[in-house]
Amino acid sequence: MNRILHTMLRVSNLEKSIEFYTKILGMDVLRNFDRPDQGFSLTFLGYAKESETCVLELTYNYGVNKYELGNAFGHIAIGVDDCYAACNQIKALGGNIVHEAAPLAGSDEIIAFVEDPDGYKIELIAR
Repeated sequence: MNRILHTMLRVSNLEKSIEFYTKILGMDVLRNFDRPDQGFSLTFLGYAKESETCVLELTYNYGVNKYELGNAFGHIAIGVDDCYAACNQIKALGGNIVHEAAPLAGSDEIIAFVEDPDGYKIELIAR
């Protein structure tokens, strides 16, 4: 069976990004892979085991402290129970909400957007 295994983001500060995804978005660190001889570190995070779901791979390339996000990347989407409550919790934890929870135009689906430390957008969708 084919399935998506992970989404990879290059990050400028691995510790700051891990803190954001674990403390603010509630993910767990699943595993780390450090290759100093090759100049990079990987951290895999998610809400369940890699064998059960798609996860997020954070890639830190030693010495790179800024990336251009590009105009092809859109966002990561995360399902939440209550978008309004999730936004309140994220703000209380110091996260940056860039689009408050609100109904999606032409729909009764509630969405919001948060931004990670590198500027990547994460869409929250009420499920």
